[in-house]
Amino acid sequence: MKEYSILTRTDFFGILNGETELASACIHQAYHDFVEHIIECCMGRRAVDNVHVALAFAEIELRFLIDIVEEEMRIHAKKAIAFIRKMMQLTSQHHSEVPPLTSNIHSTHITTAKSETPKSLQWTGNTLDLVELIYGLSEMGCIDNGETPLKVLAPALYEFFGLDTKECYRYYSAIKLRKNPSRTYFIDKMQKKLNEKIRRDEELERMRR
Repeated sequence: MKEYSILTRTDFFGILNGETELASACIHQAYHDFVEHIIECCMGRRAVDNVHVALAFAEIELRFLIDIVEEEMRIHAKKAIAFIRKMMQLTSQHHSEVPPLTSNIHSTHITTAKSETPKSLQWTGNTLDLVELIYGLSEMGCIDNGETPLKVLAPALYEFFGLDTKECYRYYSAIKLRKNPSRTYFIDKMQKKLNEKIRRDEELERMRR
């Protein structure tokens, strides 16, 4: 049995994937059972690295499902992602606060130096949105004069934004399946919001004159 997928073999994921006989009305209870399952994994005897792999795998699967499930399920999926991120943070902190018995002055110095490293940026939106942006940047050819292939660009941006995934075409396939004439939901929304901000700023400038 693959341990990294332990959290995805739950009724919560079964309902989101439509693979279980449970009705969507059971999503609330399934969500709470899923949360308890996460707590058991984090507080149990599993190695921290194994727990983080399972949490990361579950988060990636949830981010993919967010845009293809109904609204009520989407809310619970987002809450589950937030809880996963928080538990990863808590378990990481606890692990770093308990040094190994063989630690010495040199290793303590290294740990302190690492803790002072500036926090990296974290993509907190849907993974689908980032993939949409990555494909847009690739098509615009505005990075390295368009000479960097997508298979190199995507992993680099995933790493830059702190996403532990190698999937790209799978998400792009989901984007292509969208029903609206314009399938670039995120880019369209970004364009609208930026234009609204420009208009607001221009209005404020006129009012100051």
